[in-house]
Amino acid sequence: MIHEFKKIWKNYTIGLLWLLGLLWPLLGIHPDGTLSFSTTLTAWLYIAAASVACLLVYILKKGNALRPIGGVFPEAFKQASRLLAAVPVPVWLAALLGLAFLYPFFTGRYAQDVATNVMIYICLGLGLNVVVGLAGMLDLGYIAFYGVGAYTYALLNLHYGMSFWVCLPIAAALACIAGCIIGYPTLRMRGDYLAIVTLGFGEIVRIILNNWMTLTNGPNGLMGIHPPEIYLPDFESGFSFVLFPIKKLHYLYYIALILAVLTIVAVRRLNHSRIGRAWESIREDETAAELMGVNTFRLKLLAYAMGALFAGLAGAFFCARMRFVSPESFTFIESAMVLSMVVLGGMGSIPGIILGAAALIVLPEVFREFETYRMLAFGLAMVVMMLFRPSGLIPAKRMGTRSEEREG
Repeated sequence: MIHEFKKIWKNYTIGLLWLLGLLWPLLGIHPDGTLSFSTTLTAWLYIAAASVACLLVYILKKGNALRPIGGVFPEAFKQASRLLAAVPVPVWLAALLGLAFLYPFFTGRYAQDVATNVMIYICLGLGLNVVVGLAGMLDLGYIAFYGVGAYTYALLNLHYGMSFWVCLPIAAALACIAGCIIGYPTLRMRGDYLAIVTLGFGEIVRIILNNWMTLTNGPNGLMGIHPPEIYLPDFESGFSFVLFPIKKLHYLYYIALILAVLTIVAVRRLNHSRIGRAWESIREDETAAELMGVNTFRLKLLAYAMGALFAGLAGAFFCARMRFVSPESFTFIESAMVLSMVVLGGMGSIPGIILGAAALIVLPEVFREFETYRMLAFGLAMVVMMLFRPSGLIPAKRMGTRSEEREG
């Protein structure tokens, strides 16, 4: 154990000192020009204490000191897995849907708002999962289709008075067409080149939304968008139907839940279809798939278009919920966030992406009280997760290694 500690203490000490030097400009320099060191030192000591605890656990594990304890957890995990497997999957799904349906009855507005955000990002994450997780294409401009769906509903509603339910499939179809237009000249590329080109197209869409003043009102955005509306029976003056706008948060939560469930079902059906198998063959080895008769370009374009379709659905609902849309909602950081959900949850895994979306939306809200430190802790947690669980929280059952990764 002492030998293990001697091997890593030098790098560990250098890392802590480097972190101290990084934290001081962030926490010690104030807007009025004054300098302080106490806040930085306090934050650094908390981080150092937590890292020392992790380091000790690591050293004990390397020295086989935790072997008696380590045997208990796998056995307990196996017992828990057997108990869970004894209950049929439809029972678990029905229980989860029941809990999701009853959620607004036991929570307040803030919790319902966070849950609605989670549902939106589940749709986005599962749509990107079709592109990244199933077809194996790295897309860094995915949020552009989210913006296409949002602006489609905003413009049709403001200029033509079209309702949310009519605009929802139109927004999905236009986002799908945008995916085909962007994907056709780019999907002949692979690996890093494809990532750079998709990043460029994503920024092009955002800049167009920001500069086309006559259509999108530029950076000022579009206001006065109507929320979703439904017809309800009215018995005051005979029997008639009245148009009722859905403004309350718990009603919007149910719409988001319906969209999320439809997206989950659709992506699962695609995953287990012949098209899904073809996408996976392209992900594993595109050259071998092409030699076996798979039309790789057409199927990659289909994957790109299907991912854009789900983003368009989420964008239309986002616009109807906020009743305002602007280009600032569709920046690259949003694409990075959705990609993080896919990677963190497990590429190709629907339960993993649901869990990843919930984790990346809920955890920052839980640690909101820590203000400055919450994003630092969030980034540290992501790094630790990728080091110790690189395949994701819930890895996909069918997942191999892409040809580009083997060549690199």
